[in-house]
Amino acid sequence: MDMLNKLKSTVSTTVSQLSGVLPGNPVTREYEVGKMIGSAGPDLLWKIFSGYKKSTKQEASIFVLEKKLLERYSKKDRDQLVEVLRRGIAQLTRLRHPQILTVQHPVEESRESLAFATEPVFASLANILGCHENVSPLPQQLRDYKLFEVEIKFGLQQLIEGLIFLHNDVKLLHCNICPESIVVNQQGAFKIFGFDFCTSSQDPTSKLWPVREPDPELSPVSQSNLDYLAPELGRNHRRHGNGANTIGCGPSADMYSLGCVIVSIYQNGKSPWQMDGDVESFYRHAGSHTQTLQRMEGVPPELMDHVRSLLHPTPEQRPDAHQLVKISWFDDVGVKTLNYLDSLFQWDNLQKSQFFKGLPQILPRLPERVCLHRVMPCLSKEFVNPSMVPFILPCALHIAQEASKENYVAHILPHLRPVMKIQEPVQILLIFMQRMELLLQKTPAEDVKSDVLPMIYRALEAEAAPQIQELCLSVIPSFASLIDYPAMKNALMPRIKKLCLLPSGQLSVRVNCLICIGKLLDNVDKWLVLDDILPMLPAIPSRDPAVVMAILGVYKIALEHPRLGIPKEVIATQIVPFLFPLLVEPGLSLTQFRALVSMVKEMLAKVEEEQKTKLESVAALQEEQRSALGNLSLGESKNSTASGGGAASSSGTSNSSNAVSQQIDALFAQLSTSSEAATTSKQTTMASIPATTPSMTSNVITNSRIDSGSTASKPATSNMMSLRPAPNNTPTTWNNNDINGTQRANTTTGGGGAGVNKDPVSSMIHSNLSAMGGMGAIRPANQWSTAPSASQPFTPPTWGQSPAAAAVPMQQPQMRMMATPLIPQNQQQQPQFNQQNPTMMMMMPQSTFVQPSSSTTPTAFRPLARSDIDDLLS
Repeated sequence: MDMLNKLKSTVSTTVSQLSGVLPGNPVTREYEVGKMIGSAGPDLLWKIFSGYKKSTKQEASIFVLEKKLLERYSKKDRDQLVEVLRRGIAQLTRLRHPQILTVQHPVEESRESLAFATEPVFASLANILGCHENVSPLPQQLRDYKLFEVEIKFGLQQLIEGLIFLHNDVKLLHCNICPESIVVNQQGAFKIFGFDFCTSSQDPTSKLWPVREPDPELSPVSQSNLDYLAPELGRNHRRHGNGANTIGCGPSADMYSLGCVIVSIYQNGKSPWQMDGDVESFYRHAGSHTQTLQRMEGVPPELMDHVRSLLHPTPEQRPDAHQLVKISWFDDVGVKTLNYLDSLFQWDNLQKSQFFKGLPQILPRLPERVCLHRVMPCLSKEFVNPSMVPFILPCALHIAQEASKENYVAHILPHLRPVMKIQEPVQILLIFMQRMELLLQKTPAEDVKSDVLPMIYRALEAEAAPQIQELCLSVIPSFASLIDYPAMKNALMPRIKKLCLLPSGQLSVRVNCLICIGKLLDNVDKWLVLDDILPMLPAIPSRDPAVVMAILGVYKIALEHPRLGIPKEVIATQIVPFLFPLLVEPGLSLTQFRALVSMVKEMLAKVEEEQKTKLESVAALQEEQRSALGNLSLGESKNSTASGGGAASSSGTSNSSNAVSQQIDALFAQLSTSSEAATTSKQTTMASIPATTPSMTSNVITNSRIDSGSTASKPATSNMMSLRPAPNNTPTTWNNNDINGTQRANTTTGGGGAGVNKDPVSSMIHSNLSAMGGMGAIRPANQWSTAPSASQPFTPPTWGQSPAAAAVPMQQPQMRMMATPLIPQNQQQQPQFNQQNPTMMMMMPQSTFVQPSSSTTPTAFRPLARSDIDDLLS
């Protein structure tokens, strides 16, 4: 929250400053003004703002002088100061030199301010040395800012060259060389500024310039900085006794001021003399100044003698600019390198190439800030010449390697983006491929997708340069995680496949393609592998051992990958048929052959294991179903035995499931035998059904939800056949116990009566018949009381009617079974009559169940066959 409040305060302050100063100034019509970055000029009155030109978006710096800051001075001083500042900017505008601050827009005046625009600057030298007056808030870049030794050397050399230009070419004396009148631009170059008190020579042949002495009656801000002023300007005052005199001074006066600036740089902004703007103190100092300064803390020993000579009280003993620039202290490899960079435009391509070849060995000696702000801008200017880019690009990438990620994004990446789009010469792509790891490490993910990936695609398509393709394929897996899936599937993978399937492709390129694909498997999904990658491998137009081993590697990675895997169907139908012919390739070595055989065996083992597991699961499921069917039959048998109430209940429940299964198997065999016998007598009417024979059973499987003791009043609802005695012409008497569904004594072990059935399976089936037909189990012949007669015809009970009401005398001990289908629901379910026995009807649909027929015509019942039981079980 404190940071947000601070940011809000900073923005509000800047907006209020601009709104109160610049509205109405013509500069704002052409330039967009940003935040404050520093201050410069006399008493640091000029505020420096960042900005850009609205029409061209070109960066610039806007200098603004608020007139309200001059209200602390008298009207006379205020008017004179405004005039001096206006004249200094006009003089600066007319000068053009690399070491002179460049003015882009001349000074404009409004009621509130003076303003002009210059090249982009960083701050004044005074701000860098710790003087932050008129700078609020303090910019972050000025905090703890320290000049490096190479920056000091190169900056002083630039100042000397600027003085040479002024003294020899322009014939101009600056008269106010001090940190406030020196500006450092964004590249770190020292620029001369503040020509407010300059003077020009009236006589071209004269070596002296008329200079006005300091005036005690004027404000210090209206005069040169007394801390850096040459002492000879004060000695003339004592001699003539008039401070308003104009005396002649030569270039040595500016050289003295330069010596004071050197001392100030090494003493953190403290000048060798502290006058505090007092002209009288300056006069006293100038009159007693007979020896050079003895204490110069921080000045390098090799520069000490030269500084003393610059500060010599006698002007004739001071070296001029030409002599000073040639001292050995400036003979530094870093300074020479920066000088060469400044003069690149004067060289031809051969000289430039020789210089750039040796530049990477010099760059480690230069500070990062110098490389970023001084070297890199010079290199970027040469990127417009494609023939020179292969020589410049290694230097730029070396700077990128030493820079932080933030500085790389801000100062290097914008210059590299246009270079990434250059296709000729091919050495450019080669250099980028060699340093791709650096690019991926420094470049943000968004820029990788927008700039680096298209360059990768172009490198893959460079068929004339296989080395570039190989390097590209080797670096692609390192940033595969940055590639989104659509780009991987639709852009990158098709290019790799095309390169791999190219008939005229080189062996090394094809092998690198396969290696690249194997490394990319971790970044793709299973469907891309199965649909695109695996089908491509058999289509590769080469069976060279290196290619075969690379293909084998792709198969192995896909097979063993925990997220991918290869289905057994693909292995059995696609991969193994492709690998088997490779086993007899004559070019394979023993080691390669063993690796291939091992892979084939591993795949076959996988197929065997998975298929075996699948078949075992199916067999276990079938066995489980058969076991469930046996348990169901055993449960029904137990329920039937319990409902009989006899001593057979304990005997029936004591049988084990194994015994029941054996009895069911015996029953199946017996039923199969009966089915074969029934085939020869298919049309014979059954005369009787003994209770003790297995042919009493019917092809019935009951629903586990049907209870044998509670279904007397409900019809069957599934594939069940309801059975009833076929009526004859004689009346029949129904036993009430049978109709209520109780188990007869002949179906239980230990029950009384002849023909007792001691088979629990038969008991289970009889119980099912009882549950399906809504009546008791089929009684044997000896339990029918009377037979139907002509006088007492057989009347079967209707559904829902009490069985007792339908009882008739029983005369005939045998009975006939008749099956009558339900009313069919459609034409396809119409019953078909047996042509040999018209009374036997069969339903075509298996799902149709039957109910007791009301017909009195007896119908023969087909014995149960083994095939019927199998159909029911399946």
